[in-house]
Amino acid sequence: MLDVGLGSALLNPISYLLTPSPMIEVKGLNKSFGEHHVLKNIDAQFHKGQVNIIIGQSGSGKTVLTKCMVGLFEVDSGTIEYDGRDFASMSFNEKKSIRQDIGMLFQGGALFDSMTVEDNIMFPLSMFTGQNLKARRERAQFCLERVNLSDAGKLFPSELSGGMKKRVAIARAISMRPKYLFCDEPNSGLDPKTGLVIDQLIQEITEEYEITTIVITHDMNSVIEIGENIQFIYEGEKWWEGSKEEILTTENQEVVDFVYASKFMKKVRADLAK
Repeated sequence: MLDVGLGSALLNPISYLLTPSPMIEVKGLNKSFGEHHVLKNIDAQFHKGQVNIIIGQSGSGKTVLTKCMVGLFEVDSGTIEYDGRDFASMSFNEKKSIRQDIGMLFQGGALFDSMTVEDNIMFPLSMFTGQNLKARRERAQFCLERVNLSDAGKLFPSELSGGMKKRVAIARAISMRPKYLFCDEPNSGLDPKTGLVIDQLIQEITEEYEITTIVITHDMNSVIEIGENIQFIYEGEKWWEGSKEEILTTENQEVVDFVYASKFMKKVRADLAK
């Protein structure tokens, strides 16, 4: 059962005409593991130059959805279109060109402990481009400057704080100039202030380079801060979609139960209703 925010095409066709064309579109996506039907006929659009957020309870299917989108899982049926190209139906070799346009920010950062920060950022450039060492170093330094870590190139991950590791991971994720950026719980393990810095950085990079960014998160601070296009997955279905403004006033009970799970948040909602 799909509920949509007030800015959707169903309720506001003028707003729909002004909405950017989707860079990634999922249509009728189904995925099962044995008899367990994890994703059920998912339709979703993820827009260029926006932070698109996927939320939902643990086990709802949001991680499986993103793994299908990047080709880690084969889908049972449905399409995944990158700029109109059906990724799901491509052969392994055909998918390579799209995968090179995808940047990944992993939950724990996934930095190589034995490599310097500079080498970590250069790793995908060494693997997937024919650039010489000078060009790779220049690109790594540019990415470090973009995340405000220009002097960290010779450090090792063990010498970095949690927030610095996330920024290095972002620098590595954008080193290949991706068109699409997938972020898995980017604020996991961070304090709220540092999490806000990471949120703002993701939003700035998304807008600056017109990337289609998809963020999986449980952090409602992130949802309210940068959630331009929010997809709520419930028991394998896309149950609701809307903006960060709409999620605060929705009457969809499952969304309300998720967003306002604590007593404090229930009080916030009651105050907003007054």
